[in-house]
Amino acid sequence: MKFLFLFFSFILFAKIAFAQVSYSGNVLDANDKKYLEGVFVELVGGNESDSTNIRGYFNVKGQIGDTLKISYPGFIEQKLILTTERFLQIQIQDRARLLPTFEVKAEPNSFRFIDGKLVLVDPNEEKPVSSKGQITAGFRDSPDGGVAIGGVISYFTKKSKNAREYAKKLDYLKRREGYLKIIDSDSVKMILGEDYNILEEEWDPLIIKFNQMHAHHEFLDWSSEKVYARLRQFIEWEKDWTN
Repeated sequence: MKFLFLFFSFILFAKIAFAQVSYSGNVLDANDKKYLEGVFVELVGGNESDSTNIRGYFNVKGQIGDTLKISYPGFIEQKLILTTERFLQIQIQDRARLLPTFEVKAEPNSFRFIDGKLVLVDPNEEKPVSSKGQITAGFRDSPDGGVAIGGVISYFTKKSKNAREYAKKLDYLKRREGYLKIIDSDSVKMILGEDYNILEEEWDPLIIKFNQMHAHHEFLDWSSEKVYARLRQFIEWEKDWTN
């Protein structure tokens, strides 16, 4: 009788251990951290696959130990082994950006290696002339109109651009005040730590995962009350899952 109980317990445990669960996440360009749409995500040796949407999101079913393959034209294919981590933030590398650009001169011809291709350099091509300190009509290297500015004037345009970028950064931080008020609060950390028995070393990974799951809105224009309520809800979910 005891043997039968242990046998069925083992079968039940095996079914749970090898049951497929949902793995989801986002795929980003490793260089500019922008979401990539149309990335093909598939389970190696299985029938599960998905393509990322406009926000780089995908969802497939798998189990611990399975291999996930991520492929996208022009990017380096990536494979990863599934673990207990069910939300994945994946960055893939643009293949062309890893390749150097250089010229090889072999009289009477010259060759230029760019983006993985060796091309013949036209010996009559015009060399770009520096426009430092000048104002020229038309975009640089383009006859279609506009203005290209160099030298002292370009200094002021860059300074103005930096000022605008700084103002945008301040506005961004202003819109995240509610989030920062909660995340940076030692008292909130202490209360939640006591309520949910969170160890010091568990806190940072927990917040990183919380941020990843809300990366699509980044808590913009959220009140501190809303962030706090969602954080408690997230911790309860995490504790239930890990236990």
